Amino acid sequence: MKQVVLLVLLSVAIVWNDHAVHSFTVSTTSRRRPSPLRVQQQRRASSSSLYSSVTASRDDDVCTIQILMSDTGGGHRASANALRDAFDVLHPGKIEVDIVDIYTDYGPFFPYNSYVEGYKIMAEYSFLWKAFFEFGETPFGLWLNDFLLELFCFEPFKKCLDRPSCSTNKRADMVVSVHPLCQELPLKILSSLDTNGKTRKPEGRTTPFATVVTDLGGAHPTWFNPGVDKCFVPSDALYQKAQDRNVKPEQLIQYGLPIRKGFWSDTPKTSTGTTNQSWFARTFGQKEKQTTEDSISKNKVELRNELGLKQSIPTVLVVGGGDGMGGIIEQAKSLGTKLHNDAPKEQEEASYQMVVICGKNEKAQATLTNEKWGHGVNVLVKGFVNNMDEYMRASDAIVTKAGPGTIAEASICGLPCMLSSFLPGQEEGNVPYVENSGFGSYSGNPTVIAEKVSSWLASPELMSEMKANALKAARPSATLDIAKDLAQMVFEHK
Repeated sequence: MKQVVLLVLLSVAIVWNDHAVHSFTVSTTSRRRPSPLRVQQQRRASSSSLYSSVTASRDDDVCTIQILMSDTGGGHRASANALRDAFDVLHPGKIEVDIVDIYTDYGPFFPYNSYVEGYKIMAEYSFLWKAFFEFGETPFGLWLNDFLLELFCFEPFKKCLDRPSCSTNKRADMVVSVHPLCQELPLKILSSLDTNGKTRKPEGRTTPFATVVTDLGGAHPTWFNPGVDKCFVPSDALYQKAQDRNVKPEQLIQYGLPIRKGFWSDTPKTSTGTTNQSWFARTFGQKEKQTTEDSISKNKVELRNELGLKQSIPTVLVVGGGDGMGGIIEQAKSLGTKLHNDAPKEQEEASYQMVVICGKNEKAQATLTNEKWGHGVNVLVKGFVNNMDEYMRASDAIVTKAGPGTIAEASICGLPCMLSSFLPGQEEGNVPYVENSGFGSYSGNPTVIAEKVSSWLASPELMSEMKANALKAARPSATLDIAKDLAQMVFEHK
């Protein structure tokens, strides 16, 4: 298998050599933008002087952070957005964030500028993902990736890291990675920029760099680079894996996953997992008003009323993922049939309720909307939603693929998790994380999924126990704690 993958990679490299120069020229030329400052200089020198003075003042007042990611799945951008929201809450107007899909926007040619499309294909055919993931974990695979990436992407990515950040006239004060393929090369580029091209070695870098790992129970080795200043990990398993990759304990901080604002809490936990005073009190020495989304303070009755759901009946949330992945049609149909069979036939009102969130899977949404559901189960089908926190808090259990973000959010809401699928390697470790934590199970069989969820709903004692275990595993303050530490790093540097 390794030989086949290597042959494919070498063949692609030959094709690259034929058109790399042309592709690079076109891609970089198309991204050049006229400088507003130069236009003003040509028009009137006094306006230019005033602009420069204002920009310099802005540069002194605001710290800028560039977050590197790629839209290979929805979790990386969601984490980046969550951190940006946290900076706005902690330090309004003091930190500006520049979120960049570095591969899509700066990749010189295929496959680097097509990672998003490639991810979708390989995620659909999991055997492809498994082959590339496992090959990429080998010493030769790691070396080959770093070699080709530096060979073809150093100059294009350098333009990204050297560009003026946000509203300032200078590059970012700090760089944060929320993607496994945004460590090795960006670190070398920063060393080159910080030394005016004298070296790419780690000792040349002065710009702060941190990695925020957005996987949960398992992660690719490329996440962990001993050259970073700080590496934030969400679990014991990844803390150990980082150490195995020569990241030192003083570089590691364990809080949890960065998650969307609707799931935050103002009572954070320390990296050891013990409850601490509120993040605002620790940071500013006073009590803070509620800063989380309204849904946190709303009870289940209020949320069900607002969402058009029935009260006082067991409610299961079935999630297909924001990118539309997963066999949600079969899972929803099987669960709907099982709940229909479980419902008392003599009862007119629905005994169960199912909410199906199809994400961007329009075909699944149309199919399930037109489905004739049996007596005894009330079904609501939705597409992509921006209030997932409300649907989770209004539910009693969730069926979902083993995405790390969804698992982390579900645990905060105290939801038992029925995991229905996972990406080999990347998400595989999330299954034992949930099972060992005592708040869920896994099966790829829709019939087994339906039977398992049905058995949970039939046992209030089991549901209560699983909810308690989920809440025990939850880390609702992680986003704010990570942002607090990152802010301290950039403030100290500046």
